[in-house]
Amino acid sequence: MVFGEYFSIQTQGYSDIKDITTGVQNIVLKSGIKNGLVNVFAVGSTASITTVEYEPALVEDVREQLDKIVPSSMHSRHSQTWGDDNGFSHVRATFMGPGLTVPLSKGTVILGTWQQIVVIDHDNRPRSRKIFVQIVGE
Repeated sequence: MVFGEYFSIQTQGYSDIKDITTGVQNIVLKSGIKNGLVNVFAVGSTASITTVEYEPALVEDVREQLDKIVPSSMHSRHSQTWGDDNGFSHVRATFMGPGLTVPLSKGTVILGTWQQIVVIDHDNRPRSRKIFVQIVGE
């Protein structure tokens, strides 16, 4: 069986990190699928999906390190071409990837005790981010 559904979340950009675990789990419950795989995908080229211990200090650490790896002030040909100054956001999203697949067992997404699913919006402005969750299983 395959089930998929979108949901949206408001973000502030500049690698704003939002916990979406509950939204994902709610779609899993709605699907009725008990065992299989859950794919979570950020629609767009300037956002990423990953897991992290979602607590304020670590969220700030991740944002700080992303800015060290790919500074928001970096010169980019993309920004020069399009004039939108968000080339850095495309690079961050490319390095991190747009999606994540996690196991599903007995109707529950399998995550560690301190592990949450997050969306990271790397763009340079607030956005309404569309997330697609697809469950494949039985």
